[in-house]
Amino acid sequence: MRPDPKRFLTHAVRRVARAGHPAQVLQELCGTTVPSVADALVVYLAAPDHKDPGASGVRLHLSGSGCRPTGTTASRPAPAAAVAPYLPADPSPDGGALWQPGPREGLGGTLDGTALVTVPMAESGVLAKVLQAGEALGRDSIDLDPALRELLGPNARLPKGDRVLLVPLAGAHGAAGAALFLRRPDREVFRTEDRQVLCELAAHAALGVSGSSPASPTPAPASTPARRDGDRLRFVGAATRRISRAMELDEILTGLCRAVVPTFAEAVLVHLREPLPVGDERSAGPVALRLFRDERFPAEEDPGAVPFADTGAAELCEVRPGSALAEVLRGVRPVFTDAPAARAALAELLAEDREFVVPEGQRAILAPLRGRRRVIGAAVFLRRPESAPFEAADLLVAAQLATHSALGIDKAVLYGREAYIADELQRTMLPETLPSPAGVRLAARYLPAAESARVGGDWYDVIPLPGNRVALVVGDVMGHSMTSAAIMGQLRTTAQTLAGLDLPPQEVLHHLDEQAQRLGSEHMATCLYAVYDPVSHRITIANAGHPPPVLLHLGGRAEVLRVPPGAPIGVGGVDFEAVELDAPADASLLLYTDGLVESRLRDVWTGIEQLREKAEATALRAGPDRPPSLEALCDEVLDMLGPGDRDDDIALLAARFEGIAAGDVAYWFLDPEDTAPGRARRLARRALARWGLEELSDSVELLVSEVVTNAVRHASRPISLRLLRTDVLRCEVGDDVPQLPRLRQARATDEGGRGLYLVNRLARRWGATRLSTGKVVWFEVIRP
Repeated sequence: MRPDPKRFLTHAVRRVARAGHPAQVLQELCGTTVPSVADALVVYLAAPDHKDPGASGVRLHLSGSGCRPTGTTASRPAPAAAVAPYLPADPSPDGGALWQPGPREGLGGTLDGTALVTVPMAESGVLAKVLQAGEALGRDSIDLDPALRELLGPNARLPKGDRVLLVPLAGAHGAAGAALFLRRPDREVFRTEDRQVLCELAAHAALGVSGSSPASPTPAPASTPARRDGDRLRFVGAATRRISRAMELDEILTGLCRAVVPTFAEAVLVHLREPLPVGDERSAGPVALRLFRDERFPAEEDPGAVPFADTGAAELCEVRPGSALAEVLRGVRPVFTDAPAARAALAELLAEDREFVVPEGQRAILAPLRGRRRVIGAAVFLRRPESAPFEAADLLVAAQLATHSALGIDKAVLYGREAYIADELQRTMLPETLPSPAGVRLAARYLPAAESARVGGDWYDVIPLPGNRVALVVGDVMGHSMTSAAIMGQLRTTAQTLAGLDLPPQEVLHHLDEQAQRLGSEHMATCLYAVYDPVSHRITIANAGHPPPVLLHLGGRAEVLRVPPGAPIGVGGVDFEAVELDAPADASLLLYTDGLVESRLRDVWTGIEQLREKAEATALRAGPDRPPSLEALCDEVLDMLGPGDRDDDIALLAARFEGIAAGDVAYWFLDPEDTAPGRARRLARRALARWGLEELSDSVELLVSEVVTNAVRHASRPISLRLLRTDVLRCEVGDDVPQLPRLRQARATDEGGRGLYLVNRLARRWGATRLSTGKVVWFEVIRP
């Protein structure tokens, strides 16, 4: 499995930074890269007695899985060069194989790490040019093969494709050597992010090699370059650890600035692309950089005399193709701004149309921020004129800081994108607003887990049913992941479809169980499905392994309803049982998921008892004759959660039963005869007169007549007619024909087909619902 670049680089840099001398540095370099990102590693160091570009290099083969030479003991330090164990030259389909050293390559037949092999490096050769340029070479470079011939000889066999990577060890005072990374022919090729990670890790190793003395483990005096390089390495290790700990963009930039100012520079400016690219997406418009962070170390003297750039005019900068800034960003490596090209790039970045001032000399570094696939910004490090100028080794430090920051920014953008997707997924899976069915009031809450993913499998739903009934659903899919949320969405959609068929609660759970088994045997969920009838003041509940609901009566008494527990959805082969209970007026029902009552600090039954006591206390504060507000009840219930109680998602659904009074309901049965429409009109007129709604008689009689006439044409059993007076006047006509009516535009020559057109024009709303025994056609009229 491919290692995470940011995490791998942080771990590897930490190990390299702890190394005390060059041999340990190279051993750590080998131990961290083999075999996670490479199958073999060859390290070449410049000969210590040569300082000119034409110096020779040394090569040493170390054996053993720990990259430690055979015969090396604690009393005998390892030599200052390292090679991972070479792999056998196995033939491969593409004809390539990892290079295996032989007698013709000058090892003298020894593989125990005791023989140094000198590789001549001519000043005019390709290898010297590669090391001086400091750029990594892959198969896409024409200089790779000539450089490898200088290193390995003409007969070396290497794997084909992008499985060979030559990385210079760019030290503070020039190239300290080179590292050759190899992969087996049967392994995937090096990618862009692999190359970048290995380049930065090699740079850390180069800094460690040049910053420590192989001959003496004691530290050099503070004034020597070696001591300063060692301090730089420790600073880079501490700074990268600080940057790598952050996960969000602001935290990463803050970590960079706090690590740099004032230890490395007195000011830092961070410009990022606007907008930041996500993944592989390509920007359609021109590349623009926006100033995201500007942090400075306050001076003791007058701040007005500090000659730092006035960054207020450089809030947004467009990178024009071919410009000086574009060329510097393309070069990837940090540069001093005292060169004309770099100074022009800095002028373009900061304030091209206004005067700006930067300190003279090498007191400003412009470092491109390169993510996994592209440059995503730039950082400017500044020092005051009275401070010491930057040294050549500081360019390497700036490169490490820029690379770690860019990788962190890349990950923060991806993390933010994933968090946004998770939030959007969870939002779309849950109802945006609750319906307002007659006879019941509703309130709901959802809280994601505090220490896990933002998305989970808890859900709640409220589904209006025919006859002013309403289905209350709460469920919980096991797990916290995108998969759990996707399974939850499918189960919720299935429950809505089954509710539309007006199936009994136990049948709904049975079909949900079958659906869960079709989705996979490893997916399980708990669910509680309840149907409330405001006319009969009854509620029917079926349970599938879910915590029981709590019923809060008017007056303050709360009880845990005795509901058969059932087996979770997805077990298969089990029956579900439904119970029918009274739903008293002004009583409140609490449905919830186990995250509310169960945690590491308490078991589920202790939590249920605490929930019951909390509901009773809230009701008593509201008074004996008035039920508590549902919103306040939900908030009070959630207040019972402690700091360690947010281990799981929480879904909470509260419903208050108001019901529909018997005097507001009129119900009749009509035989499917030709006289049925006329009788329906008379019955509707009398009911409206009894309710004082005579002004609706004409429109309601016309609509009732049209709907009943359509039912009489097809029904073979008695037709039901029901009127309900709530905030609207609702009429429901039921028959035994499952076919639903469709609204269509009648032609001029048609004798019928205009009834539903009239219903659609005169009624506030209308619809039809298929039942197990037929269908119900309903319409609503606004009350005056």
